[in-house]
Amino acid sequence: MEKYYTRACNFYYGPISKLKIKKKLALPLNGNNLISFDCIELITKKSKKLIHINKINSLPKRIKKKIKLDIKNITKKKFFSRLNFNNFPILMGILNLTPDSFSDGGKFLKKNLAYKQIKKLIKDGANIIDIGGESTRPGAKKLDSNIEWKRIKSKLNYLKNKKYFVSLDTRKSIIMEKSIPYNISLINDVSGLSFDNNTINILKKFKTPFVLHHMKGSPKTMQLNPNYKNVLLEIYDFFEKKLNFIRSKKIKHQNIILDPGIGFGKNLKHNITLIKQISIFHSLGFPIMLGLSRKRFIKDLSGLNDSKERIGGTVSSCLYALKQGVQLLRVHDVNEVQQAIKIFKELQLK
Repeated sequence: MEKYYTRACNFYYGPISKLKIKKKLALPLNGNNLISFDCIELITKKSKKLIHINKINSLPKRIKKKIKLDIKNITKKKFFSRLNFNNFPILMGILNLTPDSFSDGGKFLKKNLAYKQIKKLIKDGANIIDIGGESTRPGAKKLDSNIEWKRIKSKLNYLKNKKYFVSLDTRKSIIMEKSIPYNISLINDVSGLSFDNNTINILKKFKTPFVLHHMKGSPKTMQLNPNYKNVLLEIYDFFEKKLNFIRSKKIKHQNIILDPGIGFGKNLKHNITLIKQISIFHSLGFPIMLGLSRKRFIKDLSGLNDSKERIGGTVSSCLYALKQGVQLLRVHDVNEVQQAIKIFKELQLK
């Protein structure tokens, strides 16, 4: 039987969005009247069809039922422990405690520099601090867990009694179990819970919110000719399968974030397809996060205009994601992205 996917599209913003919703000409995205849509793209593995929301009732019964279920997920307000998506996007500030991360490796290994960076990220507008002690850049090898723990322990101890929302970027259940008592609010496992079979048990035991991330292969192998027949639908199916697995393990809470993993086992074409059509993942019913900051696709697209920190490409892709209703953005340069968001919102949403 042919499988159907629903992607919200043709968005409206600000006062126009509110008016369209009031006149029942558009539907709110994620329960937010400042962004709405009046069309969906009905997608199969063989075709795409643009359908106005007022035409849905005239579709065949099975297709109509599927679309209406998806629209329920797309339009509902998303709730998450300690996060408020009314003022989206939420910025996750990156703190890499590694000597070899692709962009800022070695900068924050010393305790005083790490503490200073944490304060800067918060001051600049980060709602979440994402701490990681293992590099997952393309080509990176697995790190011994003792070394990873040594890198992050003092920083977690520093944060323990602060009231910050702290995310832990790790693939290892032993690191998760040691760290969660330090008031960790979120587990960000780039392997999509696939690296360590015990991870699911730790998440269940502590009921910790987590990011469900997509990565093809491992950091060491993920960029060696990544291949998909349909990258968008394959990652959607991956999320669906993983969510079913999570529910089968009796994890019932809704505190799950979806991240399709830009640059994690994807080439330029794959990355651009995902960013341009990111709104398809709203139909799964969970908040979406994107990590676009300083990524290789910016260099590939900008050519001679590439720069070390890639702020221009980061900002422009983050604003594009905002326009598609993405709720969380993982970034290095919090101040610059926050500045862009403030200006954009004033011009577009008010």
